[in-house]
Amino acid sequence: MSLRRVIKLATGQDVNACRACFDCELPLTGEMDIPLGSLIQLALLDDEEALHCRTLWSDSVLESSRGACKRGLDLRAVMIALRAESQRRINPEY
Repeated sequence: MSLRRVIKLATGQDVNACRACFDCELPLTGEMDIPLGSLIQLALLDDEEALHCRTLWSDSVLESSRGACKRGLDLRAVMIALRAESQRRINPEY
């Protein structure tokens, strides 16, 4: 199943609404390997890197993502759905 579909089913969020404006960008920290906007773009492209990057697992990014999208996407919910999908793919019994 594509990451876009996983996100839609888990959260109701349609990441196709992302227009790559990158207004959601946060300053890169040591916890991040890619910017938040790039993480969303990877999910749109169904790129598995979205499930393995450090940015996805950063709790500070998770909290900072709340309200970061000016188009109204709940990026926090998207990140939580991607975390769950990453765990599911690593451990199918999850």
